[in-house]
Amino acid sequence: MTTLDQAKAAVRDRVWRHLLTQGVVPDDSYGTIPGFHGAEATAERLAELEVWKDARTIKANPDWAQLPVRTRALQDGKLLYMAVPRMASLKPFYLLDPDTLGLPPEEAAQSREAAQVADNVGVEAMQPIDVVVCGSVAVNRSGARIGKGAGYSDLEVALLIEAGLVTEETTIVAPVHQLQVIDEEIPETEHDFSVDLIVTPDEVIQCEQRRRPSGIVWENLTAEKVGEIPVLKKIYEY
Repeated sequence: MTTLDQAKAAVRDRVWRHLLTQGVVPDDSYGTIPGFHGAEATAERLAELEVWKDARTIKANPDWAQLPVRTRALQDGKLLYMAVPRMASLKPFYLLDPDTLGLPPEEAAQSREAAQVADNVGVEAMQPIDVVVCGSVAVNRSGARIGKGAGYSDLEVALLIEAGLVTEETTIVAPVHQLQVIDEEIPETEHDFSVDLIVTPDEVIQCEQRRRPSGIVWENLTAEKVGEIPVLKKIYEY
């Protein structure tokens, strides 16, 4: 583990412990993108924003924490791309079209149900993304974020940037609990992206220091990481 990895791990540990101590997340939240009390209110606050109202396509993580946002996207008639957990497919996104769902939005938006009813798609079959909803353990007001450490969210965004689907017109949003918004600096690597908006149950924070990779930073990936993600392995070998 590098010094930067250790610094990130220390931030996660502090935030997870604080959330648990304050009783705002379920008891089994350590080590996860935590679901939090107020997630539904956060989704409602996000849905009030013009950037959401204007959006036609949403990309979201499959974490339980983002379920209210995914549900709201489908209820609002938006095309939803949900990442396949761990990018474990050559077509690493589920396509959920509200016009063709065979289930109520609150069911179809669940990761397990989506795996059963949604089509898997690769970037070549996707439309440009208007809003990216990213799961986070912690964010700061400059827009730096940190996930649970696996790096999949960063790779998903990098893949979409490289495919021209996430552009300067795309807004990246972190819906989190207020206690996940921290004042300290968050260590960042070349693959890490910043968020444009932080939405909590209590406020919307506009982040001014946009930072995004230009695409997949291959030199930052180990051969093991590339080998375990089918779509990256295919691109690399090509």
